[in-house]
Amino acid sequence: MERSFYYPVSWSEAQKYKMMLDQEGVPYEILSPVDLPILEQGKLAIVFPSIPLRLYAWVRALFYRDGLRYPDPFSLDFKLKSGK
Repeated sequence: MERSFYYPVSWSEAQKYKMMLDQEGVPYEILSPVDLPILEQGKLAIVFPSIPLRLYAWVRALFYRDGLRYPDPFSLDFKLKSGK
């Protein structure tokens, strides 16, 4: 899946968001700090592909904020934080 933006959430919040996203049929995947090294320990990332604006508005309302741009895995910042 293409990765466009994400929301960092706690482990306890992830289940609530997962249920709501599944119910609406929104495409997403959940990544851990092992998969996305820029995440803080104890956080998960709910990652989304590019989605239509109307669907993005629904997701944005669910999380009460704009998503964070998914980092470019070829950028220097991403490599430094991941230790690669």
